[in-house]
Amino acid sequence: MVVWLVNPFDNLPHEGARLQRYPLLADAFAAAGHETVLWSAAFSHALKKPRVPPPPDGAGRGWRLELLPVPPYRTNVSLRRFASHRAFGAEFLRAGLSCGRRPDLIVASAPPLSSAAAAIALRDRFGCKAVIDVQDAWPETFERLLPLPGGALRRAAARAAFAPLFRKARAVYRAADGIAAVSRRYFGIAAAAGSKAPFHLARLAMDIGPRPARRPRDPSAPLRVAYAGNMGRTYDLATAIAAVKSLPGAELELAGAGPCEARLRRLAAGCPRIVFRGYLGADALADMLARADAGLVPMFPDAYVGVPGKFSDYAAAGLPIVDSLPGEAAELLERHGAGFRYRAGSESSLRAALCAAAAMAPEALAAAGERARDMAEAEFSAKTVYPRFVEFAAGL
Repeated sequence: MVVWLVNPFDNLPHEGARLQRYPLLADAFAAAGHETVLWSAAFSHALKKPRVPPPPDGAGRGWRLELLPVPPYRTNVSLRRFASHRAFGAEFLRAGLSCGRRPDLIVASAPPLSSAAAAIALRDRFGCKAVIDVQDAWPETFERLLPLPGGALRRAAARAAFAPLFRKARAVYRAADGIAAVSRRYFGIAAAAGSKAPFHLARLAMDIGPRPARRPRDPSAPLRVAYAGNMGRTYDLATAIAAVKSLPGAELELAGAGPCEARLRRLAAGCPRIVFRGYLGADALADMLARADAGLVPMFPDAYVGVPGKFSDYAAAGLPIVDSLPGEAAELLERHGAGFRYRAGSESSLRAALCAAAAMAPEALAAAGERARDMAEAEFSAKTVYPRFVEFAAGL
């Protein structure tokens, strides 16, 4: 088959960062013998700057890379980002219509809704199949941006404020030939929108590599906690900083960037046990996780996220996880015995979780990390998750 994959966000092979879903998915389609093209943006979502041009052979991994021009944006929550998404969808539609080689299958991430809608339009034009891969609940996730109390009032206000996006999302889900998703909760959103398509769960997976050799924690040293990810409103990082500042026996290293970073740096000022590392490449991030004793998943329950990527990052590194996200993440953690839970927004709850981790015997904490690694191999390995995705999509 000729397969087109469409996603503007993920790191690309020539950029030096850890590979994410779509390049790894392209690897899986190519390995299965399909002629594969990855359509991405000429602007890096992670770095917020134009991409360095790829080498002459594009991906160099057995599939072709096509970069589409889009306007830049500085923050994840902005009108400029919406404009960039709209341009990406329009450019993909234009380039797809003029491409000499027609696809048999299009797999498009949602978000962006614009390129997912373009995938449906091209499906109708070419008579191929289209799989919509739901990675985030758009526009449901925008509810938290409204300065209103939670519950039904906020949901109703969000549906009124973002009515055109809700209509577009419903149309995309209803038209899809298949729905894949990184979380079970997204199937409910697609079904509520009227989708009758087959569903396939494909968690955010990664090339987890060999099992790391980790030394047991030195009980006389502070508990080293790592956070890797965005510093936006969805993340309970202010609570994490407050908890670590009040615990002399804990340290926190943060990798990443985001709109709340400046405020978080001010909150952490004067505490040498809290260190901001900035955006790290794959090797530097691996080094940071190798130094850590636990990985932090500090997310508010209204984040509309089932199992975030950082969950698998920590598990693959053999780190026990300190998690505030209920639902699927909490279920996985409990089933595998791979970490600790706390209540988002509660400094005392997080302090208790960190103290419990610090009080464990080094061998017991290391065993929790081994169980986290077992969880990564069972749930988040690209070698199993993405070939199953290929089987599902090709079977359509």
